[in-house]
Amino acid sequence: MATGQWYPPEWPDLIRALASGELTPATPRRAATVMLLRDGDGGPCVHMLRRRASMAFAGGAYAYPGGGVDPRDDDRLVRWAGPTRAEWAARLAVDEASAQAIVCAAVRETYEEAGVLLAGPTADTVVGDITGEDWEADRVALIDRDLSFAEFLDRRSLVLRSDLLGAWGRWITPEFEPRRYDTWFFVAALPEGQRTLRTSLEADRTVWIRPAEAAARYDAGELLMMPPTIAMLRRLAAYDSAAEALAAAPSCDMTPVLAEARLEDGRVVLAWPGHDEFTKTIGIEGAARSAPDGAVAGDGWDRGPAT
Repeated sequence: MATGQWYPPEWPDLIRALASGELTPATPRRAATVMLLRDGDGGPCVHMLRRRASMAFAGGAYAYPGGGVDPRDDDRLVRWAGPTRAEWAARLAVDEASAQAIVCAAVRETYEEAGVLLAGPTADTVVGDITGEDWEADRVALIDRDLSFAEFLDRRSLVLRSDLLGAWGRWITPEFEPRRYDTWFFVAALPEGQRTLRTSLEADRTVWIRPAEAAARYDAGELLMMPPTIAMLRRLAAYDSAAEALAAAPSCDMTPVLAEARLEDGRVVLAWPGHDEFTKTIGIEGAARSAPDGAVAGDGWDRGPAT
């Protein structure tokens, strides 16, 4: 049965280039992604964006607000509430400066792409209505990188509420992909008094959807998603409220998930350790018998015995 599993059509050629030694893996950039939750009838819903079809990578696929870490957030201390930087560093398996920058990226990207800000005037408050023109000007400045998030918080005398985030997982883009990210996934609940806005320039649609429904629509081939996206959804579906999901975050395994390509019976097998549903194979010469879910027929993919 076809699913919404999405793979770039150029991956088979890149995998062969890596296997032959013709491709040198790029160093992954640090990134953060936030699964924003709110409670509704029948359980929590998650906020998702559909990437514009014109996007060079993953066009038409559903994802969560997220993006790269701003290096300027490494070396300037921000007003901070919640677990200490040292505690975050231990949880994320990085140094303290990097931990601050990754958490800042999670909060900043949620603000830039969803209009939701996990910060407040004090350590136990969150800002309310942030839809005014002055807020929008700052949001645009953040997107354009004219303003760092540390500078933004300082300018508005805001405290970053790291306690509103829970670390949920970590995935690293495969070594053969030129655009590589080392991405930390977080969960957060929509703060009271705030609402999401359709603000992302990279998305043409936003939805609030129950994780189980989104996963079912992926399974039916109706929603395109990359492996990390659907893997996160399947785990979220087990919880009956946003609070339950946040409470479960400390027990989530943060071991990085990195796809590996190996030779097996004359084929290259692409696999994500611990996630067998995403395993695909390609012939050494790229002769495809059929295209896997979400790929393009004739692009070099072969279902093979590993699927």
